[in-house]
Amino acid sequence: QVQFVESGGGLVQPGGSLGLSCAASGTIFSTYDIGWYRQAPGKERERVAVITNGGLKAYAASVKGRFTISRDNAKRTVYLQMNSLKPEDTAVYYCNFVGTELGSWGQGAQVAVSS
Repeated sequence: QVQFVESGGGLVQPGGSLGLSCAASGTIFSTYDIGWYRQAPGKERERVAVITNGGLKAYAASVKGRFTISRDNAKRTVYLQMNSLKPEDTAVYYCNFVGTELGSWGQGAQVAVSS
């Protein structure tokens, strides 16, 4: 299975920005669609953004216009730029493939939005 390693989380004030990265092992990275997911305390994991293997992007309504997903297939890395952060964006963020179970969940990146 493909392993994912997320990085770039941290503490930020409301209205601030953070960038997350997720590096993948293996050689099948470019074949599949990839999503960013998040799980807040006491809530189920939800997908917030997806980028297809062709570069098409889609976002959850809660983050549309504030988050931007991108990928670099040569580096086997997917990114999430988060702007205008809100306290409700506080969660552990993960990346993984969409539509296949060939990826393993990583440790995630903790994002905390608080004043």
